Amino acid sequence: MRVLALIPARSGSKGVKDKNIRNFRGLPLMAHSIQSALESGVCDEIFVCTDSEKYACIAREYGASVPFLRSERSARDESKSIECVIEAVNRYKEIGKEFDALILLQPTSPLRSAKHIKEAYEKFLKYGEDLASVCESLENPLFMRRIENERLCNLLPLSSSVRRQDLQKCYVLNGAIYINAISRLSENTSFNDNPLSYVMSREESLDIDEEGDFECNISESI
Repeated sequence: MRVLALIPARSGSKGVKDKNIRNFRGLPLMAHSIQSALESGVCDEIFVCTDSEKYACIAREYGASVPFLRSERSARDESKSIECVIEAVNRYKEIGKEFDALILLQPTSPLRSAKHIKEAYEKFLKYGEDLASVCESLENPLFMRRIENERLCNLLPLSSSVRRQDLQKCYVLNGAIYINAISRLSENTSFNDNPLSYVMSREESLDIDEEGDFECNISESI
């Protein structure tokens, strides 16, 4: 089975300028994902999907492949991940490279390690289902509420008169790893709907989204 690791790193981040190449623990943010993919030993091609030649040069410096740039159409603010994935798969076919499995690695998850990628891929092979990584949720949806006409309404159609210690564990998608069979990809694919789970700790599930995420981690050692 030939595996394509795809790291989406467009240059137009609105929240934090040039987030994907900002320094995090001594490396450009996206370099952590490149190195983890390389060290996992399961990826035949590690592609940084970017619309920027500057980003492409940095990606190549750390061992990734960037044989072509992401199109403007798939790099808009409103573009979905599946758009750049399908575009990349088709572009690779045009240059004579085809793959059986996709490992989608968001560059904003720098603490996802080679061990995580390898374990997740082995689970994908074992069960034959598309996979998404998760971590345990701090909050249980049983205690969440909607507000309608100023009144609190249960998010779930269940009574919340239960002890916290009796609750089942709940998990949230952490965005670190998605693995899909390329034959099952379509324009309607939602990676967040992948059925198979791979559990990571909350600490390993850090998601770089705001300026403060850099400030509180930039000085820490790897």
